[in-house]
Amino acid sequence: MGVEIKETRVSDAELEEMKGFVFEYLAASVEKEEEGGRMRWYPWHSAEYRHNHILNVVDLATEIAEEEGADVDVTRVAALFHDVAKLETDQELHAEAGARVAREFLESRADYPESFIQQVCRAIEHHSYQGDLTDLDLETQCLIEADLLDKVGANGTALMLLRMGYEARTHMDCDEMVQRVLERGYDAASRVQSDTAEGIAHQRLKRVKWFSEWLEDEIAALGE
Repeated sequence: MGVEIKETRVSDAELEEMKGFVFEYLAASVEKEEEGGRMRWYPWHSAEYRHNHILNVVDLATEIAEEEGADVDVTRVAALFHDVAKLETDQELHAEAGARVAREFLESRADYPESFIQQVCRAIEHHSYQGDLTDLDLETQCLIEADLLDKVGANGTALMLLRMGYEARTHMDCDEMVQRVLERGYDAASRVQSDTAEGIAHQRLKRVKWFSEWLEDEIAALGE
């Protein structure tokens, strides 16, 4: 008796519907916060920032999955929902909560196989895993690597520099902030396992190091 093969292809239209749902969910989470909560202070805790982070992770995770031979549909759908509950749940609970939201959405919108839904939810549930990434399914590994990589490079640098204004710092502190991005980048590079993710990490680190050197060269006091 042969094994039944079920199509799990997620169409572009379905993916766009998911993107819209995730943003609406994030926006509703902010609206439910009393007095704005933590969203009052930092724009990167807004629905707009969180959704942008999610889309960045989707792009990175898809690239890694394609190169490493992972199931691309499982990976990109898990990436879309991985932080959907981030703005309404404590950090240590948001992965499990996000998996519940993803399951409810996938079960209600289309005839996705249960095996596909389980893979997506498993990747979301484990995307905050701090151990050896090779212990996990390849799709989960791709998601975690993408999540790590979005925090380094140009995007991470821009956010750190933006943070200076909200902390009433001057541009003389920018080297310290960029160093934080570098430290985060080195940590990410030490954790990723796939050749694709390692390549992206080193490319992004090279750009941040170049920017750090540029700052020291043009802002006199930083080189003292």
